[in-house]
Amino acid sequence: MNVMRQIRLAVTAVVVVACGSDAGRTQFELSGSTMGTTYSIKLPLPAEGLQRDRLREDIRARLDGIEKLASTYLITSEVSAFNTARSTDWRLVSAELCRAIEATRAISEKTDGAFDITVGPLVNLWGFGPDAMVFQPPPQSSIDAALSRVGYANLEADCSRPAIRKHRADLYVDLSGWAKGYAVDELAAILDRYALTDYLVEIGGELRLRGHNAEQRKWRVAIEQPDEARRGVQTILHITDMAVATSGDYRNFFEHEGKRYSHTIDPRDGRPVVHELAAVTVLAASAATADAMATALLVLGPDVGQARAEELDLAALFLVRGREAVQQRTTTRFDAVVQQGEGG
Repeated sequence: MNVMRQIRLAVTAVVVVACGSDAGRTQFELSGSTMGTTYSIKLPLPAEGLQRDRLREDIRARLDGIEKLASTYLITSEVSAFNTARSTDWRLVSAELCRAIEATRAISEKTDGAFDITVGPLVNLWGFGPDAMVFQPPPQSSIDAALSRVGYANLEADCSRPAIRKHRADLYVDLSGWAKGYAVDELAAILDRYALTDYLVEIGGELRLRGHNAEQRKWRVAIEQPDEARRGVQTILHITDMAVATSGDYRNFFEHEGKRYSHTIDPRDGRPVVHELAAVTVLAASAATADAMATALLVLGPDVGQARAEELDLAALFLVRGREAVQQRTTTRFDAVVQQGEGG
């Protein structure tokens, strides 16, 4: 029996990195651990008189707050309390959690359920969650049982209260496909309040860029080649004042009897995606939106995903496996953004 498992811990399906001499000439940088991965903030030209210790404390406090809100690894988090509760009645929650549920439901609706924060039971079943790894596909009966617990329509939000409720007592909410991007947006908001106009914020590969790098040019972002055997650059973008997120299927998967099973699970049929789309990069105003949309487009696949991205006017880059090489496909909005960036 041929069985193989490959995992990149902490940062899975995220392959966007800042590149070039930008990092080497950064005058001030904050970094650390959060949400099972790492964060980094680069300030090439920090404001004169910047209170660095206070900024560091504000960043740490906000990241801790988001983990207490959305982490499924913390049994005391707000989302964990909701998951363990067996009531299907309305539950009063923080306005922040309610807005998160509302925002992610909207993305699910726009993508026909390709993005779904209730997909956790399926992710765990296939061995890509916090539970034990698996090395072969689960039986169809187990997939059907997990699938019965999945569905964003089973989750409601009424943010006028604010309150949320589930239609099934065993519904499991996992915001990990949205929370890293949301945290990036929140850190960017803090930097804005400090009147910082040039920065790069990164958490687990999700980015938010503003202003210019240390060379007083637009930030350079390298999109990684979708190759599990080695690391290389597929293309480099020159962009600013936007967020970047990538989802890919080539860092976390297992093989069984010659067939590859990706960690990217389609919430609609309960199985790993099997098409030739290897990675999707989305550029957007919000890192949370880019994060979730990249996941959704990866699930939808190269053709349906690109068509939906065009319908939604998304700036998206699709890396599709061909017989001899990886093919790049882009949306109209992506081409326009890249063309603007070529001016430096």
